[in-house]
Formats: sequence, C-alpha cells, structure tokens
Amino acid sequence: MDPILYTAMGGAKQTLDDQAVINHNLANVSTSGFRAQLSAVRAVPIGGPGVHDTRTAVVGSTPLFDQQAGPVNTTGRPLDVALRGDAWMAVQADDGTEAYTRRGDLNVDQNGVLSSNGRPVLGAGGPIVIPLGAEVTIGEDGTITMKAEGARPTEVSEIDRIKMVSGDAAVLERGLDGLFRGMNGPLEQNEDARLATGALEGSNVSAIEAMVAMINNQRKYDMQMKVISTADENAQRANSLLSVQG
Repeated sequence: MDPILYTAMGGAKQTLDDQAVINHNLANVSTSGFRAQLSAVRAVPIGGPGVHDTRTAVVGSTPLFDQQAGPVNTTGRPLDVALRGDAWMAVQADDGTEAYTRRGDLNVDQNGVLSSNGRPVLGAGGPIVIPLGAEVTIGEDGTITMKAEGARPTEVSEIDRIKMVSGDAAVLERGLDGLFRGMNGPLEQNEDARLATGALEGSNVSAIEAMVAMINNQRKYDMQMKVISTADENAQRANSLLSVQG
C-alpha cells in the first residue's frame, strides 16, 4: 500500500480530533469562567528496514488551555464571584478529589452547601456549609460572613473562607470532567489571591475565531481526503497496467 495513504489518514484523523476540540469550545462559549481547550501535535517518525525513517506521523493531545482571562460582567448578585489574575477556586469533584475552577456563579443547595455548578466549594475544613436563611457576604479574599435572619446589621459572623490557589498551564491540567487539577497533587492556598463579588467572568472563547478555525479544518480535511482518493486512483491504474503487461 502506498505510504502516502497512511500519512493522509493520520492527518485526516488529527483534523477530526481538532474539530472535536473546536466543537467543545463552541459549546462552552457562554459558560462562566471557561478556558478554551487547545490542541497540540507532535511528529512521530516511523522506522523501516533501512537506515532512514519511512515516513512521519502525528500524535495529537489536548493538555493545554488558553490562559487569557474572559470578559468580566457585573451582575450585582451576592453569590457571583469573578476570580482575579491567575486565581482558581477549589471545589470537590464528583470522585471526591480537590479540583479547581473559575466558574463563579455560586449557589446554595437545599442542604446549605455552597456549590459551583453542583460541586461543593471548599474552605478551610472542606465543603462550605451556609446556614439556611442567612444573609451572606463574600469578601475579596474569599472570606464568607453572614448576618442571621432577624439579627442587627452589625451582628455578623465569619462562616469560612473559600480556598483559592494560583496556577497556570505549567501546574494545572484539565480533566475529562472539565475541572482542573494540580499535576503534582492539590495546590497550596494562596493568601494573596483575590476575587470580585457581584460579577462573573465569561468564557474566553471567541465564537468568530472558533468558526474560522472550523472552516479551515474542513478545508484541511477535504484536502487530505483528496490525497487519499488520488493515491487510490494511482494504485488502481498501476494494477491495471500490471494486468495488461502480464
């Protein structure tokens, strides 16, 4: 079989993988705090019986993410928070591990657990629990205070402090659940990390750029399929000539 077929098929598969990444990003263009996924490839030489490699294939991976911050919009909602700089908020993943997110549209469930997209937000002692009916205020350092129902304005008490860490693509990796985790385990709390209340950070995905990338991907895929078709036609012609000569 013509080696060009393997090369073209490898390129077509990588193009489809890239398309999946683009589709995933587009699906989260309105998700608060979402970080666009980036695809990466590396060349893999394929050895043969001779001295030189027969061809070079590509292997794709998506370990990277766009670190650019999304736009911050004021909402005025007390439980909406926007992480500043490279800060991330600690949450408890479905498997019980500590993970990190920048999604700041927080809610209190029926059990009083403060959560981000259904996942408990972590504080100094684990998931943060807020007494039902309490009027809550979140400080820029993540400290949560409350005023009990019927209490005087000056009667406030501290509940907990949201655990915030700092990290970038060098120390964080995205999991299949969309949450980020430390490459070498849980990260230490950053006492200097800050957040803004009454605001939400939007997704950093540009719908226009994603659509352009989708069009370019389609063109690349069409080109690779044309190469496969041409190689197949050449093989058929060669077989026909051999049959005639034979």
